[in-house]
Amino acid sequence: MTSPLVSTAWLEDHLHDPDLRIVDLRGHVLPASEPPPHYFNHREAYLTAHIAGAVFVDWVHEITDPDDPRHAQIAPPARYEALMQRIGINADSLVVAYDDANGMFAARLWWSLNYYGHTRVVVLDGGWDAWLAEGRPTESVVPTYAPGNFVTHVNTDLHRNAVQIAERIGENQRLIDVRTPAEYAGQASRAERAGHIPTAVNLPRADLLDAVGRLRSPAELRALFAEADVSDDAQDVVFYCNGGVSASFGLLALRAAGFTGGSVYDGSWKDWGNDPDMPIATD
Repeated sequence: MTSPLVSTAWLEDHLHDPDLRIVDLRGHVLPASEPPPHYFNHREAYLTAHIAGAVFVDWVHEITDPDDPRHAQIAPPARYEALMQRIGINADSLVVAYDDANGMFAARLWWSLNYYGHTRVVVLDGGWDAWLAEGRPTESVVPTYAPGNFVTHVNTDLHRNAVQIAERIGENQRLIDVRTPAEYAGQASRAERAGHIPTAVNLPRADLLDAVGRLRSPAELRALFAEADVSDDAQDVVFYCNGGVSASFGLLALRAAGFTGGSVYDGSWKDWGNDPDMPIATD
């Protein structure tokens, strides 16, 4: 598939494909202004009803690194591999990810699978909300699958760290901050310091969505990225947010717009904003 998205109609028509694995990542995040904890999964909602054949993955705990204080950082290879094998993902599996958060957590799985070398992954356009609204089939049965043979193969092109970004500030690097305008301006922060990375432009994740919460059309996305000075020859486009999750959605939008390249600063503002040696800007 050339698009990182798949329609609800396509998925219903292919529910019984033997190589298909559907993953439910429903959950939510509280605003930075609220007291912690900020991150929640919707496992109970999954147990009540989900897309037929879907397995549940807890984006808060299962695909993250429990030993990293930044919390949302992607799980290390062995931990990630064990999870994917447990839910029955094989080297030839087509993974369809969905959530009830306008694609944010589904995009995180999409990015992480690509990062670990599995490119046969797409996000369900419209997610759980569209599936329900269209009256498509659901069930409460929790499926079981034979262990998969998934093996991690790290693609370093999709990942950036603070040192790599700092070395290229002012060079041919386009930093895109997908946090809220308030966070970008330094009026709110999930880190000790507030502001944004110098040279970064603000393209809030919410702006990538249409009026009903779906990813905008490729043409609309290209127009937004053009305003952020992203062109067809801009390969080094780096997305960041607070902990890498919304940044993954930014990269998904870039690919949906027809661009290649791009990466995610997984540490994002929780990493940069808590490091006193890294420069910040507020204008």
